[in-house]
Amino acid sequence: MATDDHLRPPDEALPVPPAGDRGTWDLGSGSADRPTRAALLAGAERDLGTPWPTPLASTAARLHRDGDRDTHEQLVFARQRRLTRAVVAAASTLEDRWVDEAADGLWLLCEQSSWCWPAHDDAFPAHGSVLPVTAHPYLDLGAGEVAGQVAWADHVLGDVLDARYPGLRARLRREVRARVLDPFVGRRDWHWLGLDGDVHNWNPWIHGNVLVAALRLLDGAGDGALRAHVVDLVVEGLDRYVASLPDDGAIDEGYAYWWNGACRALEAFDLLAHATGGALDALAPEAATAPALRATVAFPHRMHLGDGWYLNLADGQARPSAEQPWHALHRAARRVDDPEAAAHAAAHRRADAPVAVDADGLGRLLRALTDAEWCRAAPPAAPPHPGEVWLPSTQVLLARERAGTRAGLTLAVKGGHNGEHHNHNDVGGVVVASDGVPVVVDAGRPTYTAQTFGPDRYAIWTMQSSWHSVPEVAGTAQGAGREFAARDVTPSLDAGRPGLSLDVAGAYPVTGLRSWLRSAHLERRTAHGADPAGARVVVDDAWDLEPDSNPEPDPDDGAPGGALTSVRYLLAGDVDLDRGTAVVRPLDGATPVRLTWPADVPAALHERALDDPMLTDVWGGRLTRLDLDVTGRREVRVVVEQLHEPRADAGSGTIEPTTKEEK
Repeated sequence: MATDDHLRPPDEALPVPPAGDRGTWDLGSGSADRPTRAALLAGAERDLGTPWPTPLASTAARLHRDGDRDTHEQLVFARQRRLTRAVVAAASTLEDRWVDEAADGLWLLCEQSSWCWPAHDDAFPAHGSVLPVTAHPYLDLGAGEVAGQVAWADHVLGDVLDARYPGLRARLRREVRARVLDPFVGRRDWHWLGLDGDVHNWNPWIHGNVLVAALRLLDGAGDGALRAHVVDLVVEGLDRYVASLPDDGAIDEGYAYWWNGACRALEAFDLLAHATGGALDALAPEAATAPALRATVAFPHRMHLGDGWYLNLADGQARPSAEQPWHALHRAARRVDDPEAAAHAAAHRRADAPVAVDADGLGRLLRALTDAEWCRAAPPAAPPHPGEVWLPSTQVLLARERAGTRAGLTLAVKGGHNGEHHNHNDVGGVVVASDGVPVVVDAGRPTYTAQTFGPDRYAIWTMQSSWHSVPEVAGTAQGAGREFAARDVTPSLDAGRPGLSLDVAGAYPVTGLRSWLRSAHLERRTAHGADPAGARVVVDDAWDLEPDSNPEPDPDDGAPGGALTSVRYLLAGDVDLDRGTAVVRPLDGATPVRLTWPADVPAALHERALDDPMLTDVWGGRLTRLDLDVTGRREVRVVVEQLHEPRADAGSGTIEPTTKEEK
């Protein structure tokens, strides 16, 4: 248990020098990364004199009127990014105009009715209000982020603000205390605490920001006991999160959510190590040394396909923003001595380019600016690209043609269940990449709306198994819930033929489906006795389905005249279909691939037009689903190979017409 004696004084508790340390912050000679500060100052110059982004009652209420949560959130994010730029400008120059700009941003946060994002607030269910109820602040991700930003800004600019804006810092403390710290201590029924056993990424994200706020802002006379108590509660909550991490370090929400889950926990423990003067292990011995915490540092590079592409699960994107807080991964990798994870992070450093961006948040940005090892990190020749990865906790296997390179084919297969965090119904899903670019793909998610986490979540097409690379059994898609799960999952890490075998029948609410055995393997080079120039992916499906199971057609399935059983593959790129063959020309100019199956299996393409930026930014204007009609059969094999030479017959035949399905 912590006491205030365990903790550094508030003005020393955060591991970034304040603006008064000109050896760090002087714009001409300070050690804080100058290319990054130059970029931020340029952005701040563009901001100056323009109206601040203003979240409004009408934008907050849209959540309840048309389901739009994004418009309000983007205004909130834009305001906070502008404040971040202003704080760095003020610290770097000490000019009054930038101190004024930072003070304006902090004051606007104080005047903002709520720091909670409307989609998370309980104002409507608890009080019948479509607007926040200020007497009952809700502590969510948004409120935590503002509290953390205020604390970092206060830490860096404290003396400067006192000189030019006496009284502002006292206001900041009152607001953080009322909106975040008192609710955190006073209510212990927050769902994100994980006391009900469901621990997810909100836990370390909010706890980390509460920790920053308590360490810096509880600095008044008599605050010592409360400060220590909040730190104790944070450590307890983080312990709960770490205990929920599997030993393999996997995140069931996938790579994109690692940054705001496990990475937040790593950052919080790093901050605790500083704030306790190295006594962290005495306060949180199990969490600080947990194998899962070390293992999760490797998760990002284990999910890497190539360049900006990653294996995406659940709501994650296959090509998320490249502007991640790589410095946090680099620091964590140094701490646990994982050179491959450090190399993966360092691969994103570019000489004379910013080491971080304002979208990271003020705290993460300040840590990057002042992390000397990160600022001078040199990118390695190539990212690690491990040859095989098996994550038993999520039942995800990834295998690439050759370790150490994205060239060739990469296979990923997923078992799991349909009750995971940010779940998509995707038991048995297959992803295949060519030269690191997904060709058989998982679509990801569209922009969040009120529907995304409501009762109609699975009316969204991207969440349905019908738009994943899995079977559709007797016109029936997979069910949602933990009970719809893979069984008899068996990985193989054989050097010549790594892959995964599993029975996906349990994922389907189909009476009469006794089993559906799926086996997906990467056959490396000569392992399959074929052309030694390349590998191939082989997906075998074999099933035991009673005749006339669920004979009524699904009206949304698009299948004419009855409930078909089909094996489906979601494809990205230009697709040419011939009998028994589909050729896909992938995005980014990757090597084309050819999918083949028995010529007597009917096939059709269903094109899905995309118009949501969360999807178009990744895939462009469309995705294409390949449906293989296996009704009445008992097995089918699909082979995926890279196509290194053009085939004269590719796309030359005619079969069933393509159907177009608009979003």
